Parts: sequence; structure tokens; C-alpha cells
Amino acid sequence: MNNENLTLHLKVKDFGAWRTSYNGHEKERVSAGITNTKVFRSADDQNDVVILADAADVSKARTWLGSSEMKMVMEKSGVVGSPRIQFSAAA
Repeated sequence: MNNENLTLHLKVKDFGAWRTSYNGHEKERVSAGITNTKVFRSADDQNDVVILADAADVSKARTWLGSSEMKMVMEKSGVVGSPRIQFSAAA
């Protein structure tokens, strides 16, 4: 199965605090089939974050991203509102 691309766009209260939490959940991301992550911040707003990654199994990644555990982690890490999540395949 080919990897699909995962794009997450989110707003955080404090990038440093969020990044510490994000870094602490690498094993969970890998278990959900999410790898090769790259984190970007807007030049205009350092708390505007985009994450690009590979998703080996979209269904598994969606389930993990939508889980109550993940929602709690995002809230505790300072994510504001709901992230935009998009999966894309190479054309």
C-alpha cells in the first residue's frame, strides 16, 4: 500500500509548550502509521502550525486522530479549536 499524505493545520496558544507535548507522542504517531512528520510555523504567526506527514493507513490514522485520548492531548497541549485534517494521494 502506498503512503498517503497527511496535512494538519492547527492554531496553538504557545508553540513551545505545544511542541514539547507533540515531541512526547512520537511512539503513538508511529503506531497510528503516521511517519516522516515535518512541522512548519507561519512566518506571520508563530502559533499557526502546519504538519505534513506520511500516513500508511488512512483509516487507522483517522481513528487515532479522532480518538478521545488524542482530543484530550491536543486540548492539554494548547491547541485552539479543531485542527483541519486532510489526506491526499499522489495523482
